[in-house]
Amino acid sequence: MAVPTGKWIASGLLLLMLLAFPFAFPLPHPRHVMIMIFLYAMLAQAWNILAGYCGQISLGHAIFFGLGAYTSTVLVRQAAISPWIGMVAGAAVAVIVSQVIGFPVFRLRGHYFAIATIALGEIIQTLFINWDWAGGARGLFVPIKRPDSVLHLQFHTSKQSYYFIALGLLALAFLLTWRLERSRAGYYFRAIREDQEVAASLGINVARYKQLAMGISAGLTALGGTFYAQYILFIDPESVFPLSLSILICLVAVLGGVGTLWGPLLGAAVLVPLSEGTRILLGGGGKALDLLIYGGLIVVISVAQPGGLIALLGRWSRRTSVP
Repeated sequence: MAVPTGKWIASGLLLLMLLAFPFAFPLPHPRHVMIMIFLYAMLAQAWNILAGYCGQISLGHAIFFGLGAYTSTVLVRQAAISPWIGMVAGAAVAVIVSQVIGFPVFRLRGHYFAIATIALGEIIQTLFINWDWAGGARGLFVPIKRPDSVLHLQFHTSKQSYYFIALGLLALAFLLTWRLERSRAGYYFRAIREDQEVAASLGINVARYKQLAMGISAGLTALGGTFYAQYILFIDPESVFPLSLSILICLVAVLGGVGTLWGPLLGAAVLVPLSEGTRILLGGGGKALDLLIYGGLIVVISVAQPGGLIALLGRWSRRTSVP
């Protein structure tokens, strides 16, 4: 399927703007906000592959995020292995775990599947809280390496390198999703989302392609977990396995538009600055207000346009283009 020239031009201009951003805004906070936008857009895009395209609503994606963070951190601490290798290892662990847990939970459908993923997330978090070898409830500090090094994925003098790495991970997630949209697997995913019985009657191996969507989604989410660990330099079960993280990933995609390529980025571009802004304005006490605003936005968007902000923008552009 050919992409209209206008969309290629718009995508190219957006990429140029993102590449120029850290040079135009050298202060740490604007860069930090953009890094968080990239990270959550990537996580939402990973979730979107499973939920938006394949129709399997997961509320336990923090499992894979945490596995990526813990795998790379433990390898750095115990064996001095580069976090880049740890990132690949964390993705592999997440994919394996996703296939193990996918086999039983994919027997469930709809809200039963979502509830099962919540339960699994709580189980995994509890296991890590009580696993002393992995730091338990105290968490783990990532060993600080000096000087700044791409090899060790640590940069203490500037956030610029983190910015470009996060942008690269987001680009990876978008390119993979773009390819999936146009692949046989992508068409099968959408067929399963619309009607599993009809898809199966047409010869699609529903169980196999659900597992494939889960594996791709888990691997990408784990990459984000490793990046987060190296960016924050500290992890614990409450920061990388919480249910709130899984819900936030879901909200970003839903607000932007599930089952669309650009929806996760649009949702992250709205929710992340909103969260950062309320945190600053309310002196760190705005978390509850964030959730109220998130919930209100989701309600408004669901009523006004169930397709999310991307569909709302599409409807608005069609109206303005009519003479």
